[in-house]
Amino acid sequence: MEEQNNDNQLNIELSEEIAEGIFSNLAIITHSNTEFVLDFIRVMPGVPKARVKSRIILTPEHAKRLLAAMQDNIEKYEAINGRIKTQEEPPGFPMNFGGPAAQA
Repeated sequence: MEEQNNDNQLNIELSEEIAEGIFSNLAIITHSNTEFVLDFIRVMPGVPKARVKSRIILTPEHAKRLLAAMQDNIEKYEAINGRIKTQEEPPGFPMNFGGPAAQA
């Protein structure tokens, strides 16, 4: 019988509000010599202004760990669901999302 070592166990709480998540379709990443800042933004079609919905600040070491964890998860996802297709986007972010312009 194996003994479980509970000394290294971390209990993580997830509130109902945080569990709902925040939708983001744009991320802006900046950094200094001591931190990486990830701003998550929701851009809406036809709206020229958008607000940062969430900001995550990481140490460089944790940013690199996040990169490795994301790569691992993307590889696992693609192994099951197939390759994720990405589109080459022109510089800048299109305010109309590439769809037709609305007319009245």
